[in-house]
Amino acid sequence: MNRNSRRTLSWRRATAAASLLVCSLIGFEVAATTDTPRELSFKHTHTGESLTVVYWQDGEYRSDALETINSFLRDFRTGDKAQMDPELLDLLYTVYQQTGSNGQFEIISAYRSPKTNEMLRNRSNGVAKQSQHLLGKAIDVRLTDVPIETIRRIAYNLGVGGVGFYTRSNFVHLDTGRFRTW
Repeated sequence: MNRNSRRTLSWRRATAAASLLVCSLIGFEVAATTDTPRELSFKHTHTGESLTVVYWQDGEYRSDALETINSFLRDFRTGDKAQMDPELLDLLYTVYQQTGSNGQFEIISAYRSPKTNEMLRNRSNGVAKQSQHLLGKAIDVRLTDVPIETIRRIAYNLGVGGVGFYTRSNFVHLDTGRFRTW
């Protein structure tokens, strides 16, 4: 590794550490002014349902929109709902803004009931026992007009939560837990 490569790597590490410190102190910065309404558009790959909703407006989260999102992102196998973490929605919004997308988020998985999570754990070794999906803090997504590699890169650069990259299944896992990647 040459000297410039080491400097670049050191700079990236320092930038990531500073970003993580700021994010942990104040939460990550949503890529919009505080006056801009935040809208997300979803299509659920398992139910075929679609939803476009303004979830934040006039300086606050809209409780009616959050309830609609909770229903939409329910465990589609059991019908169970959870309170989805509004910071997860902000993370999606930030990723969406930074991609320049005009598409929809395709939802592969969002909230999972304990029953569903256990069933999936029995089928695959890639499902965590204490999954963030159980807490309403995780979502598996792709965007209709953006490569998953781009979503992963943007989420990684934000340095917030978990970023899982599943090329064979064509989705990215995002969550609001501690920063980690796989």
